[in-house]
Amino acid sequence: QVQLVESGGGLVQAGGSVRLSCAASGLTFRRYSMGWFRQDPGKEREFVAAISWSGGSTYYARSVKGRFTISRDNDKNTVYLQMNNLKPEDTAVYYCAAKVILTTNNDYEYWGQGTQVTVSS
Repeated sequence: QVQLVESGGGLVQAGGSVRLSCAASGLTFRRYSMGWFRQDPGKEREFVAAISWSGGSTYYARSVKGRFTISRDNDKNTVYLQMNNLKPEDTAVYYCAAKVILTTNNDYEYWGQGTQVTVSS
């Protein structure tokens, strides 16, 4: 049974930083590309960042490029999202996802349950 468990969300002030973690189990982690998505109530889920199985390729949404960094530790079966200079519009539930093929589309195979990030102004 594949499980992706996000952690690290919470309440932060604008300009602050948060690091999200996503621990994977039940799959051969190093064979999967990993992505982060977010969704605010009433809005569609949107792509945030993705990383290849090796960590050698990364992609970012334009809205977060330069502020967010995705990384992974294949020995710990964990992917991270370092979020700096947070803005109120970054408020959302953040989801990690796994797919063999690296993509920015939301058709990932496995999804976590999400973690809330709230940025106050």
